[in-house]
Amino acid sequence: MDSAYPSSSAPSPALQELAAEAAARQKKASGHSGRRTLPLRVGTRGSPLALVQTRAFLTTLTRFCPVLRDMGAFQEHQINTTGDQVQNRRLAEIGGKGLFAKEIHEALADGRIDFAVHSLKDLETTLPPGLVLACTLKREDARDALILSPGLAQSDPDDPYSALPEGALVGCASVRRQAQMLHVRPDLQFGLLRGNVQTRLDKLAAHQCQATLLALAGLKRLGMAERASIVLDPTVMVPAAGQGIVGVTVREDDIELRELLSAIEDYEARAVATAERSLLAELDGSCRTPIGGYAQLLPAEEGKDPKLHLTGLVAREDGSFLLKRSITGMPEDAARLGKELGESLRKDSPSDIFEEN
Repeated sequence: MDSAYPSSSAPSPALQELAAEAAARQKKASGHSGRRTLPLRVGTRGSPLALVQTRAFLTTLTRFCPVLRDMGAFQEHQINTTGDQVQNRRLAEIGGKGLFAKEIHEALADGRIDFAVHSLKDLETTLPPGLVLACTLKREDARDALILSPGLAQSDPDDPYSALPEGALVGCASVRRQAQMLHVRPDLQFGLLRGNVQTRLDKLAAHQCQATLLALAGLKRLGMAERASIVLDPTVMVPAAGQGIVGVTVREDDIELRELLSAIEDYEARAVATAERSLLAELDGSCRTPIGGYAQLLPAEEGKDPKLHLTGLVAREDGSFLLKRSITGMPEDAARLGKELGESLRKDSPSDIFEEN
C-alpha cells in the first residue's frame, strides 16, 4: 500500500523551482528568467462554496512554500458557468452537470487560466481533449444531508425519512437523490430547487418546500454543518461519484504545473475517485439516469494492506427500480473495480434506464 499510494511530505521539484523564481522576483522587480510566468491564474466558479474550496486549495499549496503566498503567486479568476446562469431547469434538461465546468475548461484550454478547481462530482466523466485531472484533495464527508423545514423533526432514528409527513414536498434537483427517496417513500412529492447552498436554505425557510437535500461536505466547508437535520448513511443514500472531493484540472502538456500539483495529491482521494469515476464511465447513463457511486478504503487488517470497497447504484427516476451492489479489491485496481461493478449493474438493469429521454 505504501509503495502504491505514497504520502507527499516535501515540495516537488517544480514547486521548489517556482518558489525560487518567486523569491528572485521579490528581490528584483524587473522579472525573472524562469519558464513559468507569475502569477498563476486559477479558475473557479463564483459561488460561495466554490470560492471556499478554491482558497482552501491555494492555502494547502502555499503551505509547502510560504513565499508563494507572500509573493501573491496566484490570481483568482471567477468564471460564470452555464450551470450557474440557468436556475429554473434541471441540469439534465440543459446538458448535464458538465455545465458547471464548460466555460472554465474553455478558459483553461485557450490559456486564459493555468488551472481550475472543481467539486469533483460536477466534472464530466470524460474531460475535454488536452485537459487532465492533475490533483485530488483529501475527501470531506461524502454523505448527503436531509434538511427539514421549521417545525419538522426526526421521530425515528432508524427511519431517517419518518420526519416527512405523507405527501411532503421535497425540493431537489438531483435525480439520484429523488430516486432513492421515492424507492422508500413513493408518496413523496418532488419540486425543482436549485441554486447555491444559502439560496436553497432560504427557500426552505420560506416554506417553498418541506425538506431539501445537500451534500454534507459543502455544509461543513461553509461552516454550516449544524443546518443538517439528518445525515444520511451511504447505505441509505448512496452519494454521487466524487462527492466531497475537490479536483484540479490542468492542460495535459503543462508538465511543470502537473508536477507542482503532485505535491499535494491525496492518494486515498485519488484511489476512491478513480473507482467511482470508472464506475460512472462504464454505466454511461443519460443525464436523467440516477447513478450513485461511493468508495472507501477499509481499515487494514494486521499485516495486510487496506482494501477498497465500492458501492454502485442504478435506479429509475421514479424509484420503481433500484439496483445496488458492491465490490471489494485492492486500491491499485480501482479503475478495474469500477469498470467491473459498472458492467454488473448495467447487465442486470432494464435497458431503457440508460436511454436518452
